[in-house]
Amino acid sequence: MRILVVDDDPGLRQSLGLLLSEAGHEVTAEGDARRALERAPELAPDVILSDVRMPGMDGLAFLRSYREAGGKALLLMMSAYGSEDAAIAAMREGAYDYLHKPFRPDEVLLTLRKVEEREGLRREVATLRASLGAGQVQSEVVAESASMRHLLELANRVAAHDTTVLITGESGTGKEVLARAIHRMSARADGPFVAINCAAIPEQLLESELFGHARGAFTGATGERAGLFEEATDGTLLLDEIGDLPAGLQAKLLRVLEEHEVRRVGESKSRPVNARLIAATARRLEDARAAGEFRDDLYYRLNVVELEVPPLRDRPEDVPALLAHFAQRAAQRLGRPVSYSPQALSYLSSYRWPGNVRELRNAVERASVLSESGRLERESFVLNAGANGNGNGHGYANGGLNGHAEGPVGDRGDLVLKGRVEALERELVQKALVASGGSRREAADLLGVSLRTLFYKLRRYRLE
Repeated sequence: MRILVVDDDPGLRQSLGLLLSEAGHEVTAEGDARRALERAPELAPDVILSDVRMPGMDGLAFLRSYREAGGKALLLMMSAYGSEDAAIAAMREGAYDYLHKPFRPDEVLLTLRKVEEREGLRREVATLRASLGAGQVQSEVVAESASMRHLLELANRVAAHDTTVLITGESGTGKEVLARAIHRMSARADGPFVAINCAAIPEQLLESELFGHARGAFTGATGERAGLFEEATDGTLLLDEIGDLPAGLQAKLLRVLEEHEVRRVGESKSRPVNARLIAATARRLEDARAAGEFRDDLYYRLNVVELEVPPLRDRPEDVPALLAHFAQRAAQRLGRPVSYSPQALSYLSSYRWPGNVRELRNAVERASVLSESGRLERESFVLNAGANGNGNGHGYANGGLNGHAEGPVGDRGDLVLKGRVEALERELVQKALVASGGSRREAADLLGVSLRTLFYKLRRYRLE
């Protein structure tokens, strides 16, 4: 293992260096904690042995600064008589163990052997989690095309590190799904996954959502509240639509990324945070930078690794697999079989999908809800006529409002369009609510309307 010894006693540094080198470890020793902190990133030690009591920066301050800088090595604190309380305090801050001075050589080697065993188990767990996570990802991220398979390979490699990731792609391509996949494949999989859409929250509230606020920080702040960075501790925070982040918050986000700490609104003291950041955007950030709407320094800090999700029209070989996946999901939700004809598959494969995977998902859900037999035909789908690749697309198939040809009208009362449309609309809203299990947001997605529009329809038809 690579070991860094930090102690102001030159005799101890020399004796530890000889002992650990003879045991086969690669050892570097520093007598000054600040100098050790500067060298730690280049040395990339597996273990750091640090004294608790040192002039200038003591061991506890060294530990905190090292962790805040993103250091991952295990820390073993060394304490003399009378400094056990400080060593125990260091363990509360995340130190692995401590050695009481004076210690015997076999004590040091035994402790390091335990560290090696622990790290070996950790690596095994990480490997197992990655393999299990990859299996979970395959069930969520459908990837038959070469471009998507390559993207998943990159995501799998990136997931193993805490590197900031920027996911780009058109709206509806599945950027959040990919972000969740990266989280599940990472060592943070047991931690929370927290997502926020930066474009959906007013600027005056977004800062509080991200960083939290103190009691009385503004009107309505009746108590203190942790922000999403704190909620995502030991996990992953997804900032969706990062391209719409207001200019004032861009500078504050940059500070969080560089210093690994947040300051709640209304407070003067910063708090350390430990959350991996993934950003996503449908905007071209290069254009936003050129227009002066997005900071260059934040762009480069976010864009450590960029993963671009291709639009569905550029990977038509994924459509059959996605159709099968969404049909299976619809069957599980509805509690009955859902299948589709070869004609339906051919029709959907030729469509351009301007709304990408989200549009396909909603189309399958809508068709499944409205189908009485559970068999989806070409006529079951309501698609945009102008987006069909073969030029034969149409909106409501065969002219029927529900996807089927209408029979002859019975009397002149049947010709009153408003009444029939309202009756159909009410029926569709009811079916969407049933299919979504009562979730109004999901019902709005199924209907292809905004949540506000759905609430209006619920009140209009007294379905609340």
